[in-house]
Amino acid sequence: MYGERVEITARDNRPLRFVWRGRLYGVLAVLEHWVVSSQWWQRNNPDTGVPPEREFWRVEASPGGNIPPAVYELRRDAGTGDWLLVRVWDLGTLLIPRRRRPAGRAGR
Repeated sequence: MYGERVEITARDNRPLRFVWRGRLYGVLAVLEHWVVSSQWWQRNNPDTGVPPEREFWRVEASPGGNIPPAVYELRRDAGTGDWLLVRVWDLGTLLIPRRRRPAGRAGR
């Protein structure tokens, strides 16, 4: 799943919605945004094929219906303009801490 291309609808380079695996997801909130520049050795060796700058967006999004929202990390490569889906997190696992069972009580 990591590194899959997605189609993005954006306004001012800010993602509003994206299509992943044929399904349209609406962006409900932008949680984080950052830019990573290429490392010094990539600038000195332009044949690496790595885009000089990558822009990351961590968003909460949902396809609607009865499907709950999740967190998606999107990446735009400045050199190519391509958007990729980098990671997906289920909101339930992010927001609700899991209860641990005391040692020695497995299976109860």
